[in-house]
Amino acid sequence: MKPQSLAMITKLVGFDTVSHNSNLQLIHYIRDYLADHGVQSHLVGNPEGTKANLFATVGPNVEGGIVLSGHTDVVPVDGQPWDTDPFVIEQKDGRLYGRGTSDMKAFSAVALAMVPDMLKKGLKRPIHFALSYDEEIGCFGAPSMIARLVTDIAKPGAVIVGEPTSMRPIVAHKGIAALRTTIVGHEAHSSQVQRGVSAVTTAARLITFIDDMMAGNKASADPDCRFEPPYTTLHVGVVHGGTALNIISRECSFVWDIRALPGDDWRSYLDRFQQYADTLLPAMRAIAPAASITTEIMADAPPLQDKGGAAQELIFSLCGHTHGDVVPYAAEAGQFQESGFSVVLCGPGSIDQAHQPNEYIDISQVTACEKFLEEVTDQLSR
Repeated sequence: MKPQSLAMITKLVGFDTVSHNSNLQLIHYIRDYLADHGVQSHLVGNPEGTKANLFATVGPNVEGGIVLSGHTDVVPVDGQPWDTDPFVIEQKDGRLYGRGTSDMKAFSAVALAMVPDMLKKGLKRPIHFALSYDEEIGCFGAPSMIARLVTDIAKPGAVIVGEPTSMRPIVAHKGIAALRTTIVGHEAHSSQVQRGVSAVTTAARLITFIDDMMAGNKASADPDCRFEPPYTTLHVGVVHGGTALNIISRECSFVWDIRALPGDDWRSYLDRFQQYADTLLPAMRAIAPAASITTEIMADAPPLQDKGGAAQELIFSLCGHTHGDVVPYAAEAGQFQESGFSVVLCGPGSIDQAHQPNEYIDISQVTACEKFLEEVTDQLSR
């Protein structure tokens, strides 16, 4: 691992960019760092002005370049039993510990640390940086930046999203839809159940229906599917409802996600869910006419589909692979693909360490990423 890579990883991890915080300090640091090397950055902010994407071009803005994409936000550390300060790099036993080391600041840090070498080698085709916000809470930041990339940079040959893949090329990932369902019932004394409509009980029925839909997917899963698990999953993560033991609950809400296989329309599950919810409403409204069940779409990030293309050809040639793998998590790659880019995931670190206490990346993975990006730079310099 090169000293400049370690220094940049240390710097980026040191910014507390948990998704509920601003990422502007990190973005401004990168903007100033690139400016010191004569590279202009472009910021694409959120409506509130509290966060921003950044994109920049190193080398001539001509067609055939490569986009290096990464998200700047990380997941919370609250309640996790960390042995060290999660925002201070700890180097031990061939590993770097810290929040975001694996997911996914190391990739961006290695690439940024190489900017002087990129400039020195005289790129014939450019390397574009594309750094986003709010990936961890629904891939909200990238679309506004991608829209600018479509119009502001010469068409690149490939986009490499540096999610932690252990430096394996990933050619497909699942999509994700995040939803919030809210049930409004009718309060009454719990001894008079006939006068109330329990929002909690209704939520339980709906949650069971969601789980039953996934059980059906599991039972009919294609054994040749490359994903693990090999079916579209549905999961309820958080439930809030009720006020007291002896009060029939007026309101209950829960958040859930659908992680759909490429080619499987997640909205078909929402339609089935809504049809089932509609069967519950008549009995609820016979007691409480204002009773309701509503579902809000909180996030919708598309899958990455295995379509071949220039990005795969590049990665296979550089990594010595003849085929790519697939992953069950969602990423911004599908959003790039929907906008017409050829995309592949490939980055250092393991997803097994992501979101964990004592998150780490093996130094050998950092070294492998350095070698890979050196080869990318050499290829674009020829």
